[in-house]
Amino acid sequence: MLKNVAELRSYRTSCEKALGEQSIRVLVCAGTGCVAGGSLDIYKRLVTLCEEQGLNVQVKLEKEVEHSGIGIKKSGCHGFCELGPLVKIEPMGWLYLQVKLEDCEEIVEKTLKNKEKIERLFYSDNTGTYEKQFDIPFYKNQTRIVLDECGQIDADSIDEYIAFGGYKAFERALFEMKPEEICAEIEESGLRGRGGGGYPAGRKWTQVLNQKEKIRYVVCNGDEGDPGAFMDRSIMEGNPHRMLEGMLIAGIATQAHEGYVYVRAEYPLAVERLKCAIDMAQQLGFLGENILGTGFSFNIHINQGAGAFVCGEGSALTASIEGERGMPRVKPPRTVEAGLFAKPTVLNNVETYANVPLIISKGVDWYRSIGTETSPGTKAFAITGNVKNTGLIEVPMGTTLREVVFDIGGGIKNDREFKAVQIGGPSGGCLTLGAGQLDLPLDFDSLKKVGAMIGSGGLVVMDENTCMVEVARFFMNFTQNESCGKCVPCREGTRRMLEILERIVGGTGTMEDIDLLEELAQTVSKTALCGLGKTAANPVLSTLKYFREEYIAHVIDKKCPAGECQALKTFKINADKCKGCSKCARQCPVGAISGEIKNPFSIDPEKCIKCGACKDACPFGAVEEV
Repeated sequence: MLKNVAELRSYRTSCEKALGEQSIRVLVCAGTGCVAGGSLDIYKRLVTLCEEQGLNVQVKLEKEVEHSGIGIKKSGCHGFCELGPLVKIEPMGWLYLQVKLEDCEEIVEKTLKNKEKIERLFYSDNTGTYEKQFDIPFYKNQTRIVLDECGQIDADSIDEYIAFGGYKAFERALFEMKPEEICAEIEESGLRGRGGGGYPAGRKWTQVLNQKEKIRYVVCNGDEGDPGAFMDRSIMEGNPHRMLEGMLIAGIATQAHEGYVYVRAEYPLAVERLKCAIDMAQQLGFLGENILGTGFSFNIHINQGAGAFVCGEGSALTASIEGERGMPRVKPPRTVEAGLFAKPTVLNNVETYANVPLIISKGVDWYRSIGTETSPGTKAFAITGNVKNTGLIEVPMGTTLREVVFDIGGGIKNDREFKAVQIGGPSGGCLTLGAGQLDLPLDFDSLKKVGAMIGSGGLVVMDENTCMVEVARFFMNFTQNESCGKCVPCREGTRRMLEILERIVGGTGTMEDIDLLEELAQTVSKTALCGLGKTAANPVLSTLKYFREEYIAHVIDKKCPAGECQALKTFKINADKCKGCSKCARQCPVGAISGEIKNPFSIDPEKCIKCGACKDACPFGAVEEV
């Protein structure tokens, strides 16, 4: 255990020296996506092969070793998830994609022993082949500061984090700054909460520091519940110490002595690495009593949530930590006045805390040079859906939707037309090609003006074949299922909206339903108790605003323009193309198709359940959707 700042600095020097002794570093992505693709087997195979061939392998920093070795590490998420498992070779900066277990022998023989490239494992597209990670367009067009060390360091090693400059900001905050100075610096930086609300973090910290009550808490919201979002999970898995360091600085700034991380139980790898990181920080003396001999004490605890979306809301989250049912409460009092255990509480999300060490160590001017005037810094997004390059990205605030979808995302899959982006998850809205929204800056204020929000950072790209009414129904179904039921507008309003949307996609909707749907959505937005309830109708309101003609087509023409809604599909056999082979009839599960061999068959629309089995079975393309 380190007892003072001198010992800390000496320890840091030894970590830096040990890192420098590794002539080659092999970083095998051990984020959830790559683990599912077999990356841990690749890691084990590389280590075994190196040991069998007598190579000096270091799976951890060895501070007593004086000769060079090969470091093989399990890193966090590299971001390019769809092309995993990923293996990065440093200091060359080479990135191998879609690595298989059988590639390990070649990697050891060519790359680790002879420092030769393996061309077939590099990224390649119609613009060329890219050896280095940050030459690939997906990475080149990003600005990675919060995610910079995810994929660059051993996710399980506090020593590597320290060797890369970790806990320097904590050292400065603990030994060189007063609490008021820390709060002022965070406020001056313009850092806004990355959980969706965008409230100034420094202002929140100052409010807690100024409370008369001396028992205070620091809480980290890692309950990432938006469908398709995995930004916070990747930080907790890939660089947990960055988040812990941010929480420690928040504790110093607000003179709190207890911290809680509320993380989804569905994130077992994140929970495991957080526990490991906390244990390591305690062993070195960064957590616990009388930290580094200063008299300041701080402990961090982990609470696992059961997956309730509503527990992403501050008061519901703190109630859950207390052992109560996770339900929002009426405000005031605010969390900064009476949060966890009714004490003043700083509550920020994972990404917000991960920004803090960067601000303290690199300065306000550096931070404000990134992003926009009112939304400084960067934002991490999980980009998914009908886009060529899916994964985890980080861009400066103010980057346009066009840059994200086409420069980083590579455009729409199968070269189809872009239609819309759902941003901010169930609480967000749909942005479209129209109204200049493709060139809309992605920052808190610009999105608010068009009825959307950044949310935690989920970004789902949709193409021309996406039904926007079904999108609204999907998110409303999610929101309705996740409603805590405490307030009538959310509990009953979302249920009624879901029923209307199901009638519309089912082919029984009316124009009166569209009017009632809009009225209900506006009412819920104005009267729901918590922020999640107030934003629950955003997908409905945004799709009604920008895609009302699709709603009308479903209701008046009984057609789904995108051809996605099953109940509105109609199948017909083209007699000119039909050869009378009977394959369609044999595949029909309800006997709706009849005819004679070598003569055109026909479909009885009254019996047809519109499953499409006949269309899939026809070898001549005679079954047509009309």
